[in-house]
Amino acid sequence: MTNSNREWIELWPEGAPWAQGTTDEDIPAIMAFPVGEQGRGAVIVCPGGGYGMRADHEGEPIALWLNSIGIPAFVLRYRVAPYRYPCALTDVQRAVRYVRHHAGGLGINGAKIGVLGFSAGGHLTASIGTQYDSGNPDAEDPIDRQSCRPDAIIPCYPVITLKPPFYHEGSMLNLLGDSPDPELIERLSCETRVTPDTPPTFLWHTADDEGVPVENAFLFASALRKNKVPFDLHVYETGRHGLGLAEGDPHVATWTSVCGLWLERQQF
Repeated sequence: MTNSNREWIELWPEGAPWAQGTTDEDIPAIMAFPVGEQGRGAVIVCPGGGYGMRADHEGEPIALWLNSIGIPAFVLRYRVAPYRYPCALTDVQRAVRYVRHHAGGLGINGAKIGVLGFSAGGHLTASIGTQYDSGNPDAEDPIDRQSCRPDAIIPCYPVITLKPPFYHEGSMLNLLGDSPDPELIERLSCETRVTPDTPPTFLWHTADDEGVPVENAFLFASALRKNKVPFDLHVYETGRHGLGLAEGDPHVATWTSVCGLWLERQQF
């Protein structure tokens, strides 16, 4: 999913939970994009792709933009269909634990680990922001002793709900299969999982997004507001789904500037 010569770092060198083979698609991994400055927070990037693939333009270019504002980044290769829930969520949880565990050696502030994702990757981002744990202190693997709670989340034109009328059907089917359990649909509709402990959130969307309706962002923002969670919400008048950095649209492209200021406010 990248043209970079950088190497992937396997999150489970001895094999990931529920792995069905040994190809790259069976091996969750992160690719590091460090910066020279030490002690900054880091952001893990989750490309979108409807839980069926991972879009190139929502991976490495985003990490390089984060580097340009002095923030270390990691692109996550999480598992997609035919893998189902909870594989992708377990992968991003492991990525947060991994980066936090190795923060000292990586020159990163382990108390400032953010997650940023697009579309279905935005759903994954909102999912880890609402479904995390403090780690297992008795785990044999020291990485599993780390908390997987992010310190900030940035869902970009995200899938939030898995319930009609505003859900993205393809993402839901890839994540849960053809006959999803109604309880899982409810549990994985992120707007239902927000609590006062949900991390500070930066959301952006376009008002006329035909792929994932803007109501997804509204649902999540409303839940954040009800729970008094700090958030930024930015809705642009027009723009197709999947814009990434939106370099061809000077108006929407301002999301990176505003997000950079927000990350500075969060002390990343």
